Amino acid sequence: MSTSADSPGRPPRRRLRPVRLLTLGVFALAGLIFWLSFDTARGTDLRSDDSMLRLSDLIQERSHKNGAHDERNAALRDEVDTLAHQDSGNSAAENARLAALEKNAGTKPVDGQGMTVTLTDAPPNATAKIPGVPEPQPNDLVIHQQDLQAVVNALWQGGAKGIRVMDQRLISTSAVRCVGNTLILQGRVYSPPYKVTAVGDREKLSRALTASPAIQNYMQYVNAYGLGWKVDQHETVTLPGYSGTVDLHYAQPVKP
Repeated sequence: MSTSADSPGRPPRRRLRPVRLLTLGVFALAGLIFWLSFDTARGTDLRSDDSMLRLSDLIQERSHKNGAHDERNAALRDEVDTLAHQDSGNSAAENARLAALEKNAGTKPVDGQGMTVTLTDAPPNATAKIPGVPEPQPNDLVIHQQDLQAVVNALWQGGAKGIRVMDQRLISTSAVRCVGNTLILQGRVYSPPYKVTAVGDREKLSRALTASPAIQNYMQYVNAYGLGWKVDQHETVTLPGYSGTVDLHYAQPVKP
């Protein structure tokens, strides 16, 4: 014999309205998400030394692979250029114009007099060297993206015919980016000290470095906290051609 839920002798069962059902469902889902997040975080501690080492190893591995790809790409490009010049059918004037364009694009080596600017971090325990200057913060003791960009921009302003950062030639699409205390340039990762080499008139390059307001500001930190700054003059230096991809990707309007 069945007994009605609303029969006399027992309290009536409370009916759950749709809004309450929805609320309970939201809380249940939130609890499930919280538990999954906690369980995942417990299994993968991104702050652990092992996780950071694995990430660092992965970055270095990818950087080495990108370097190998660049070398392979450069070899293939030289082979293609050789074949193209053999079968191009161009006149001598056209070949000379093409060679000039390739040189301006940075895909061919360039040599001549020049200089190398080296930027280095200050010692981690550095203190103020000038009376009245506040004690340094951690960010005051490391090379920043703006410092590297200031050097590169000044050298271009000084008429550089070509610039190399570390072991890579810069072209018009190159971007100097820093993440933390590392430089990421064209898919490869570098740590300080950072070397920037330019080919050009050394007097003009030196004047451009001295005149740069951004570098003048950097030199204040050099004097105050010991950030590294070194300029080496070269009677002759050769910069390799850019070996990465030169494909351009850009947005195009959609045809109606």
